[in-house]
Amino acid sequence: MVLRPSGSAPAAVGDRLDAVGDGLRTGTRSAAVLEVDTDVGFLDVSERTELRIRTLEMAADGGRITHLSVPRGQVRTRLRRFTNQGSQFEIETPAGISGVRGTEFGVSVQEDGKTGIATLTGAVDTTAVGETVAVPAGFQNLIWPGEPPTQPVPLRDDPGLEYERRVFFENNTRYVTLTGRVDPVNTVFVDGAPQTVDRQGEFRLTRLATARLRVEVVVITPLGRQETHAIYLL
Repeated sequence: MVLRPSGSAPAAVGDRLDAVGDGLRTGTRSAAVLEVDTDVGFLDVSERTELRIRTLEMAADGGRITHLSVPRGQVRTRLRRFTNQGSQFEIETPAGISGVRGTEFGVSVQEDGKTGIATLTGAVDTTAVGETVAVPAGFQNLIWPGEPPTQPVPLRDDPGLEYERRVFFENNTRYVTLTGRVDPVNTVFVDGAPQTVDRQGEFRLTRLATARLRVEVVVITPLGRQETHAIYLL
């Protein structure tokens, strides 16, 4: 969907986002590629993502100032190095701000605002609660809402999943709990519903135990690498 301050409409090839407040929302199993004007680069927008323009201005030296807001989902940027000193490109999430001057990096934003940042080339400055941490090429970090960014660690870009199941009874009713483990920077969806991933990368869900109970777990990295895991709980 294309988002405007006045409302929304289905997206189509060639649609432009050219004013503050304009944006894009992708649904389940949908994605989009946005071309940034003046050949700056491209944005790859994953499924279940919302993006809006927060600032769109011209710098004194002719450079472009582009600030985007991503309240949830995953976006990967592929930007050339800026030629104007005044050029800026930032992505703001509920946890902090990631600013670059030409690079390839990605952000993933969970429902609680926790933000994972992964840098493939160039460098990214991550800022929150007045502190800035640089994330160089080949590294990743996390920003928790209300906390400074974590120190960068080597990039994994791994959408893998480890899990275990536990069956238990409560009031003569049988239930099954799934405990999953992923890289904490990743976003996780189970049957389309976003999951909260803790600091160790764990998430849990409990279901009424029925025959051949199956769930679909989708794991998405900050760089947009995605893997779907079909799990039979019984």
